[in-house]
Amino acid sequence: MEYGAIDRHKQESQVRIITEGGEVIDRRIPTTRDHLTTLFWGRPHARILIEASTESEWVAQHLETLGHEVVVADPNYALMYGHRSRRVKTDRRDVAALVEACRHGIYRPAHRRSAQQRNIQWQINVRRELVAARTRGISLTRAITRQAGYRIAGGATETFLQRVAALQLPPALDESLSPVRNVMEVIGEELSRVDTHFESVIADDPVVKRLTTCPSIGAITAAAFVAALDDVGRFVGRRGAAQVTSYLGLVPRSTAPANNSNAAG
Repeated sequence: MEYGAIDRHKQESQVRIITEGGEVIDRRIPTTRDHLTTLFWGRPHARILIEASTESEWVAQHLETLGHEVVVADPNYALMYGHRSRRVKTDRRDVAALVEACRHGIYRPAHRRSAQQRNIQWQINVRRELVAARTRGISLTRAITRQAGYRIAGGATETFLQRVAALQLPPALDESLSPVRNVMEVIGEELSRVDTHFESVIADDPVVKRLTTCPSIGAITAAAFVAALDDVGRFVGRRGAAQVTSYLGLVPRSTAPANNSNAAG
């Protein structure tokens, strides 16, 4: 078996391959599917290590289609870099340490989210940006109308544009706000479509459906929770719940001691 490692960067990546005969092959290639194919297609089966990152999954999947075994490793595992030179840090020295970690099994595999949950997470991220854009549009519209002496009545977000139209604004002000209204109309339609999709997710996913039975938990929150955890079986043991909270970045609320005014001072 051959062993390899990729020190991946956005534009170019440093690659090292150690053949079965012990030959060391170093290459610096553009980080594209075509160049990865040119380098790894037709080579003997290899175990290739890459660090977990934003783009590590597509690289891993592409290398697997070429017939290789890929390890996506946790970059926070310090022992993986034990063979790294302590001199000036370079990409070649980094990839040399990674390939030695690959050869000797000195790595901690990172969790690779399933394709279904990656897709759900993408949709949630897109929805979050749509909601943020709509919120900015509402804030801008309120600020401009207030400067002109108009107040938009309170109400649900979905009826905001109708409430703006009810003000019968002057032509100049109405024309200025027209681009924002047009964008918000499109955003509203897309959000409605996305929310309808997530309602269908409930019917297809029994875990999401069960979570929505909890008070104040809707389809979006439930789907986001399931997508974030993916395989809950990896959180096992006595500290399973604590591992989940740490993984999600949740911390216990700090409660300050009560101020006892009657205490002797």
